[in-house]
Amino acid sequence: MTVNGYQPGFPVEIIQEGKVKVLVPRLRDFVRQPCDYAPSKAPVFYNPVMELNRDIAVLVVQAHQRLAGRNITVSEPLTGCGLRGIRFAAEVVGVEGTVIGDINENAFKLANHNVQINRLAKSITVERQEANLALAIHSAPRMRFDVVDIDPFGSPVPFLDSAIRALKNHGLLAFTATDMASLCGVHPKACLRKYGGKSLRTGYCHELAVRLLSGCLAAVAAKYDIGVKVVFSHRGEHYVRVYATIEYGAKSADLSLEEMGFVFHCFNCFHRETVRGSILSRYSRRCVECGSTLSVAGPLWLGKISDHDFCRLIEVEVEKRKLKSGGKIEKMLTLITNESESDVGYYVVDEMCDLLGLPVPSVGNVVEALEKQGFGSNLTHFNSRGIRSKAPAHVLAKILKELTPTVRSG
Repeated sequence: MTVNGYQPGFPVEIIQEGKVKVLVPRLRDFVRQPCDYAPSKAPVFYNPVMELNRDIAVLVVQAHQRLAGRNITVSEPLTGCGLRGIRFAAEVVGVEGTVIGDINENAFKLANHNVQINRLAKSITVERQEANLALAIHSAPRMRFDVVDIDPFGSPVPFLDSAIRALKNHGLLAFTATDMASLCGVHPKACLRKYGGKSLRTGYCHELAVRLLSGCLAAVAAKYDIGVKVVFSHRGEHYVRVYATIEYGAKSADLSLEEMGFVFHCFNCFHRETVRGSILSRYSRRCVECGSTLSVAGPLWLGKISDHDFCRLIEVEVEKRKLKSGGKIEKMLTLITNESESDVGYYVVDEMCDLLGLPVPSVGNVVEALEKQGFGSNLTHFNSRGIRSKAPAHVLAKILKELTPTVRSG
C-alpha cells in the first residue's frame, strides 16, 4: 500500500485524534488469535485506548507552558507512530520545538511521514535513536528540554535517569507505567527490583502504584541533587500516569526525600497508617484497632500526588477545547481536585462489606452517614466505590453495620 508516495510495507489506515490526522497500523490485521494484543503485534506501536491519556497530556503540557510564561521545548523519545509528539506541536500553544524519536526503523519512517502530512516539519525533529541515548545527548545545560514525556510499554524506570538529566530546571517529566501487576502487589518482588519499594494488594493499590512510581522518581532524582514535585497523576484502565516538575539543588532533593515513607495496612480490619522516613526504623507492627499484624508498603511517596492549583489550570484548558473526551476529563478532574489534599489511602465500600459479611450500600449513603458523624469525606477517581475519609476503620465499619444490618439466614 502506498500513501502519498510512502510505502510502509504493512497495513495502515488514517485516523484523526485531536487536531491531527496520522497514519497508523491497521490493528485488526495483526490479530491472529483472540489472546493477541494487537498494538504489540504491529510493526509500529499504536494504542487507540490511550487517546484519553494523550488528551490529558496535551492539557497538562499546556498548563505547564502557561505557568512558565514562555515558549517551551518538548521531547518524546518513545514516539511510535509519532501521534503524541505531533499533538504537542499542533495543539499546545507556545511549543517552539519538539523532538520525537524511536529506535524502530518502521516507527521512525512512519513518524516522519506523519510529521510531513501535518505540515510540522519546521517545528518537529524526528530522530532514529535509542531513547536513553537520545535523552543523554540533550543532557548538557543549553540543550535540555522543558518537557520530557516517557510513555513506554511496561515500566518507565529504565528511562528515568536520562529523562531527569535531559530536563531544564523546573521542567516537567510525564511518565506512564503499565506493569500494574508489580505495582499493585501481584508481583511484589518485581516491584522491589524495579521501583525500590514493596507493594500491597489492597483496595487502594492503584494509589499505592502512583506513590511507588513517584517515590522511585524522587530517589532517582536525588542522586543528581534534584528535587521533585508531583503536580498531577491519574489512573487509566491499565496504567498509572505521573506528572512531576523538578528543581535543581541538594536542598530541594532533601526536601523531596522527606516526603518518603511507609504505609502500614491491616488486612483484618482495614486500618491503615503512615510513617515518614526513607528507612524503616523500629515501629510497632501491631494494629492499634484489632491487634493483628500490620503489612507494610514502601518506601514510597507520601506527599501530594496532585496539586490543587495545577488541577485548576488544567480545568481552564479543558473548557477552552472541544475534546471528544472532554466530559470524562472534567469529571475526573473534579474528583482529583477534591481529593488533592486528602490523606493517603481510601476505603472501598464493597471490600469492607465483604469483610464484614454485609450487603453493599450506596456510596452516597455512606458519605452522608460519615458527614453526619462529623467526618469529612471525598470520592476518588481511583475507584468509583472508594471513599477518602479521616474516619478510623472501626467507625466506618460501625456505619456500614448500621446502614446494612447483617442478613440473617433462615
